[in-house]
Order: sequence, then structure tokens, then C-alpha cells
Amino acid sequence: MAVHGRPEEWPARSLLGMLPLPARRELLGRGAEVRFDAGDVLLREGWDDRHVLLLLSGVVKVTATVENGQTSLLAVRAAGDIVGEMAAMDGAPRSATVTACGPLTARRISADTLRELLLSRPEIFVALTGIIANRLRSANRRRLDFRGYPARVRLARLLVELADCYGTDRADGVEIGCSLTQPELATMVGAAETTIHKVLSELRKDVLLKTGYRTTTILDLPRLTGLAELSSGPP
Repeated sequence: MAVHGRPEEWPARSLLGMLPLPARRELLGRGAEVRFDAGDVLLREGWDDRHVLLLLSGVVKVTATVENGQTSLLAVRAAGDIVGEMAAMDGAPRSATVTACGPLTARRISADTLRELLLSRPEIFVALTGIIANRLRSANRRRLDFRGYPARVRLARLLVELADCYGTDRADGVEIGCSLTQPELATMVGAAETTIHKVLSELRKDVLLKTGYRTTTILDLPRLTGLAELSSGPP
């Protein structure tokens, strides 16, 4: 389970967590450190800027506007992750908005610097390509889940995934290191907010989940994984 801690400890599935130490240190030495407060927009959907942001601390939400004008939550990212890589690599406008969930720090790296690193450090190229492929695979899997599983299973799958990527082991279970509202959970699993409210109540009643102010703790990850109809680990 990934635990955020000392500067050299990053979630295993994040870009920084996947890199060997020399490449990681070189990446961390590029660009300039920037700070954001809760609610600040790091990247804006439709903008033509090309830099990437390497998250050093904190959590962000990735959202996009759908055809009816509503905002849909696409993903969350945390320390060790990179955001903005698509525009940096293909030159197209930003496809989503990235917003800080709380105070955070990041390194702002230009598209030219990123391309230079990808050419000079194959480890970074391989890791970033793997991350992009995994994000596409995750998006495709979630679309299939919408059709093939009821909301209770879809939510369980999302919680297991978040625990694996951003969870911290606690005495009473695994605390998910990102705070999501019920409407945001609903958009991520493709269910009505009232349905998510009901499922969360059931999970708490079954002693699978505990929620508090800005915290969600999975009390029994193996049982939740079974509910998610996963043999072991995240989907």
C-alpha cells in the first residue's frame, strides 16, 4: 500500500514512484516550484498552455465539462503524479481542468524540458507512457463497468482503486488520501447521487467503510475487494 511520507517515498503507481532514483532526482531538479491553495485552478480546460505539473504534495481533482454543461469528475491525482502531460505531448488544448483540493506544491516543467527528458532518460519515457496507457485502460474499464455492474459494485471498485493508489495504512484500516463528495463519487461511477448515498450507508452499516470530515477509511479491504467482484487487488 502506498504511503506518503519522506521525499523519496511516493505512491508506487505514480510517475515518481515508478522511476529509479537517478531519473527521479533529475526530474525533480527541473522546472520551478509553485504553490497552490485550495480551490486554485492549476490547469484549465480549453487553454493552450503546454507545461506539465509534477505534484509534490496534496491532491487535485480532474474535471471536464460534458455536453449538457455540467461538470464531471474524471479522476483524482496526488503527490508523485503528473498532470497536463497530454497537451505537452500532442500540442492540443487542455482536455480537462485540474483544481487543488487543498494546499499543494508542484514543479512546473515546460513542454520542451519534458521532451528533452523523455529523449535523454528512457526510464522517464517508459514510465510516462505506461501511466498514460494505464489511465486510458482505467477510463475504458470504468465505461464497461457502467454497463456490466450495479452501482454498489462500481462504487466498491472505485474505492478499492483509490485505496491502492492513494491509501495509507491506519490502525483501523486503509484511509483514502483524497476527499470526494457524494456528487463527485456519483459522477465517477455513473450513478445518481441518491443511489450513492444509499450504498455508502449500506457499506457503513456492514462495517466496510467509515467516513468523517474529509476522510474515508476502508475498514475491511479484503471484504470490499470481494464485493467489488475482484479476485485480489485493484481492477
